Amino acid sequence: MLMVPPDPILSEERRYVVPPTPVRRRPISRWRRFWYILLVSVLVLAGFVYVNNSSWLAGTDGRRPLLLAHRGLAQTFGFEGMTNDTCTAERIHPPEHPYLENTLDSMRAAFDAGADIVEFDVQVTKDDQLAVFHDATLECRTNGTGLVRDHTMAELRRLDVGHRYTADGGASFPLRGKGRGLMPTIEEVIAAFPGRELLIHPKNANPAEGERLAAYLATLPPQRLATLTVYGGDELVAAVSARLPQLRVMSKAIIKDCLFSYVGLGWTGYVPESCAHRQLHIPESYVPYLWGWPHRFLDRMREADTRVVIVAGSGDFSEGFDDAEAWSRLPEGYSGVVWTNRIDRVAGLRDR
Repeated sequence: MLMVPPDPILSEERRYVVPPTPVRRRPISRWRRFWYILLVSVLVLAGFVYVNNSSWLAGTDGRRPLLLAHRGLAQTFGFEGMTNDTCTAERIHPPEHPYLENTLDSMRAAFDAGADIVEFDVQVTKDDQLAVFHDATLECRTNGTGLVRDHTMAELRRLDVGHRYTADGGASFPLRGKGRGLMPTIEEVIAAFPGRELLIHPKNANPAEGERLAAYLATLPPQRLATLTVYGGDELVAAVSARLPQLRVMSKAIIKDCLFSYVGLGWTGYVPESCAHRQLHIPESYVPYLWGWPHRFLDRMREADTRVVIVAGSGDFSEGFDDAEAWSRLPEGYSGVVWTNRIDRVAGLRDR
């Protein structure tokens, strides 16, 4: 049998071929694992927050916004250079209608124009009546002088509440003589608009005046109280709420307690107890900071039996959504309450 000698070259190669060494993967360090887990957790949390607070995913509820007429259908004025001491009757725009704020005629005209809620102001008189009037003093608007609280209701009724309104620096007074005897009491307002929604603003922050208001409201039946809301100074509103906890109320302290807690926890969908059964007046410049604005936020507050009112700008000096340009700034499908000083202009925009 023929023997074939081994190939020396091949044998030599085989002799020195070293099998490949398995590649060992370096174990993930604890720190790297920690950062992986943290990144995934952050992404999951961010996804939850986005989905849980996305209004476009929630969609609209199909409701139309409610309109809140500030002081009824009133004369308007410019806000430029305004301070707390500015007499607004001395800077009105040329009148487009004959109505004077805080009168029964102005409230009736507001409801007729399409208002869902009318706001009015209250002052306590010398004889402990609740007069419907804005200023603590009489000189700005009327032909009277001094403090409201230093006059009886009978004396106040004799005044002309349109006496000093002027649009041209005092050259003319187009509403003079048209407001005689038009200052009503709160009882007259409540009686004049049975079943209608009213927002009551006691102008002085004295808790005693809040107790006086609460004493009157306590005489009303529960179904009437359900249509009323009171807002004003912190201590005054606290006094009203202590007497009538079933009444919806609003003050700066209430808004702060509610919204500060909500900003901290609202991303979870949680609504703090401080937000329950309240009314919130929120300036449009603040709304981007509210979780779920607008639709999810509004839904959450409705579930807490709280009404949301959006006011224009930064909320200073009762700025409202008063024309088409302002109305266009409202979110698409907004279904809360809109604060306006010109119900005659914006009701048509809402109802298109």
